[in-house]
Amino acid sequence: MNLDDLPIRDDLRGKTPYGAPQLDVPVRLNTNENPYPPSPGLVADLARAIGEHAGELNRYPDRDAVELRAGLAAYLGHGLATEQVWAANGSNEVLQQILQAFGGHGRTAMGFEPSYSMHPIITSGTSTEWIDASREEDFSLDPGKAVAAIEEHRPDIVFITSPNNPTGTAQPLDTIAAIAAAAPGIVVVDEAYAEFAREGTPSALTLLPAHPRMIVTRTMSKAFAMAGTRLGYLAAHPAVVQALLLVRLPYHLSTLTQTAARVALRHQEELLGTVDALRRERDDTVAWLRSKGLVVADSDANFVLFGRFPDRRAVWQGVLERGVLIREVGPPEWLRVSIGTGEEMAAFRAALEGVL
Repeated sequence: MNLDDLPIRDDLRGKTPYGAPQLDVPVRLNTNENPYPPSPGLVADLARAIGEHAGELNRYPDRDAVELRAGLAAYLGHGLATEQVWAANGSNEVLQQILQAFGGHGRTAMGFEPSYSMHPIITSGTSTEWIDASREEDFSLDPGKAVAAIEEHRPDIVFITSPNNPTGTAQPLDTIAAIAAAAPGIVVVDEAYAEFAREGTPSALTLLPAHPRMIVTRTMSKAFAMAGTRLGYLAAHPAVVQALLLVRLPYHLSTLTQTAARVALRHQEELLGTVDALRRERDDTVAWLRSKGLVVADSDANFVLFGRFPDRRAVWQGVLERGVLIREVGPPEWLRVSIGTGEEMAAFRAALEGVL
């Protein structure tokens, strides 16, 4: 028996699961992880904290993760209260809960592609129709065209990714505000890479008071260097959080996950201390790629999209054969490299130069 023999939903037939290659190579720069591991002090603190709760693992965790949400609200600032913050297993589960609560059969979600590929995947997985409203040739969003697309299709959910993935550029607040004003339903601003944005780039969190149907999602997987923890979260009006309680699974955040995330918040200064170094490495990478005659999208994230290659698979394969794994993702003719340590980026430059 194979997949075709199973009675899966018709709208799932022919689709492939999401996933970046997981290969054992010397340098992995394909999943936008923070390359700097937690310090021995943080690891020791985490071990102590888990040890304190290990004797209680026969009991369910705090169903509403109140202490964690309070810590996340304090970290985000902007006057947010605990009841305005929600957390789940990675930002993907946060997005799934949003679609379960506000999407579904007969409803639609709109995004501006190229953008985060999980948005349409999670949308279809919740039986919601996906509408692609394309970006401009330079990957920017034209506010007038975006508003016109919303007025034409009247989607129940609109996704805006800022900084955008895989292109890397943050959206101006005026554009986000125009989309939020036009949208008839929920507007999700995916800020997974917000901490990497260039100095002075405002967050959509500032728009929440004026737009009660807006949701801003974040993650600990990127700047916080806690991808293995699987902790995503959002900020929104308290009523939005109440709606998500209707669809969340009971006790969805384990005791260990909540503990690790609280420890990360205690060490936020250390964990976020690598952001400036990664920004500098990113900007140096952009300059180097352009010096080689390549086209590079402006980046506010911890990755860079570059091209254009008539046969990007050959370039990707050539770099891989030299021990560096990057990502074949986004529009045809483009590749994406995550920003690693100085040594890792030197290896990337040597590998790419060898291919070019």
